[in-house]
Amino acid sequence: MTEVAELGRRWRGELEAWAIPEEILARAPVDPWGHIVTRFTRRTDALLAAPGGPTYERVCEALPDGGTLLDVGAGTGAASLPAVRARGARLVAVDENGGMLERLGELEPGARLIRGRWPDVAGETPVADVAMCAHVVFNVPDLPEFFAALTAHARRRVVVELPELHPTTWAAPLWRHFHGIERPSRPTSYDAAAIAAALGHDVRDDAHEAPDDPFTSVEELAASACRRLCLDPGRAGEVAEAAVALGVWPVPRARRHTLTWDVR
Repeated sequence: MTEVAELGRRWRGELEAWAIPEEILARAPVDPWGHIVTRFTRRTDALLAAPGGPTYERVCEALPDGGTLLDVGAGTGAASLPAVRARGARLVAVDENGGMLERLGELEPGARLIRGRWPDVAGETPVADVAMCAHVVFNVPDLPEFFAALTAHARRRVVVELPELHPTTWAAPLWRHFHGIERPSRPTSYDAAAIAAALGHDVRDDAHEAPDDPFTSVEELAASACRRLCLDPGRAGEVAEAAVALGVWPVPRARRHTLTWDVR
């Protein structure tokens, strides 16, 4: 087995360990993996008001004025729109969530919006000067194929932002408290970087702290935790109390990594 295949197999296996046990999932009142568009919009508004950070800088370095930026898993454009505005660039946005794309289209009417999962929709997606994705890879079981398709759609550079640890790691004490189970500790951003390097890329890794807090209040955290833990929303008060008692609240700002490689 090649190094890429072995690393990809390991990534998939470690990601599958994050699956919610069937007996818990069967009691879920809502989709535990769903996203709330308003939270994404809030982050987009904040980054448009104060653009900056390694991801913004690495994209802008390679994105020519009037060029094209591809954002895979674009959400409402938090990672891509600041660079698009700074460079007067055109945006191609890919996302599975129609509500996210609708909001992104309102913010950037000239964007080309493609709904679907990457790389399933790669065939209908144009090549861009820079291809990027932010906070997507922990939802990607076949990461070598994902990175290969992303690289094939970039003329100059690929930029990938992700947290150092799985984005729901903060909820591990609550899983232990309410369900008596331990959550995994891998994969990590370093595993993703290793896959990109094994694909032959000279990967630059910029570590940085998240620019904003993940939740604005313990009530918001509790609502999110109820969904993630497959608990009835009516238990939000109980979850909030447990979050404080277990030291989950306040949630520290996550450590993030921006992986960058140029296309040869």
